Amino acid sequence: MNLNMLKAKIHRATVTHAELHYEGSIAIDGLLLDASGIREYEQIHAWNINNGKRFVTYALRAEEGSGIISVNGSAAHRAQPGDLIIIAAFAQLSEAEVEQFQPTLVYVDADNRISHTNRSIPKQMAAA
Repeated sequence: MNLNMLKAKIHRATVTHAELHYEGSIAIDGLLLDASGIREYEQIHAWNINNGKRFVTYALRAEEGSGIISVNGSAAHRAQPGDLIIIAAFAQLSEAEVEQFQPTLVYVDADNRISHTNRSIPKQMAAA
């Protein structure tokens, strides 16, 4: 059996552009792609923190160090400049592979610069 597991995410990236008439995709600063392991043309899921809208598209490489997160094509209806989004990619892994696997998590600041990375999400605790 194969399991669909989180491979990588870029957490709370700020949308810099929404280009309705550009060929569909999401252009992502190349440094963020490299740090996360998300490849150009790989399918990604994006979740808009501001409005709750979700979409699936593919990643395009934007200029390294540019901070660009450009939501393009029809997905531009789901995000506007200034919105915060989570970008995620998934991988199919065998049960044996899952035992050794950890996702790559990239956290960014307001300018889409890497603030830190991690290999696991902290355990959520009950509110006090």
